[in-house]
Amino acid sequence: MLRTKMATSYIKRTIRPLYGWTQSTPKSCFLDASWNRSVPLWPGMVYTKSTGENVLPISATSSIPYGLGGLYVGGDGIDEPLDAGINTFAVWVLSPDAEFEILAPAFDSTQAWAEGAAGTETLIYGAATGTAQGALALATNGSAVTALTTQPVARLLKVNSASKITIGGLRQKY
Repeated sequence: MLRTKMATSYIKRTIRPLYGWTQSTPKSCFLDASWNRSVPLWPGMVYTKSTGENVLPISATSSIPYGLGGLYVGGDGIDEPLDAGINTFAVWVLSPDAEFEILAPAFDSTQAWAEGAAGTETLIYGAATGTAQGALALATNGSAVTALTTQPVARLLKVNSASKITIGGLRQKY
């Protein structure tokens, strides 16, 4: 359940599992208390493991992806861990057959998203710096992204619209 104030009751999660309940793992972890909440984050953005069961938003100093966040942390003015008073957090770790819909701004919608030719995969990375930090991004065209994760996070399955994409888990280790 997403708890919001009445003025923001129209807001919906920006990550939606299509094939996720048995094809991916919602890991229970903690948002690292050392993170300073310097950028707003939406569900579906990229996180990395910190120490123990802690996670941080992906960054230039920790750019190996762990999974996709399931909660708002400042995005749309909602901070679910802060509002709950405890840093519990959920991260979706994708298996190869997982599929999710991701809504902007959890992906960098300033990029020219396009599905690859038949038989090719379009890999998706996480923006490690810039104005879109944490957002899903392509390595092939310009955007507000200045650095990407060192490894891909997912693969692009479908461009539904300018504000919605469908992604899948990686088929092989990169």
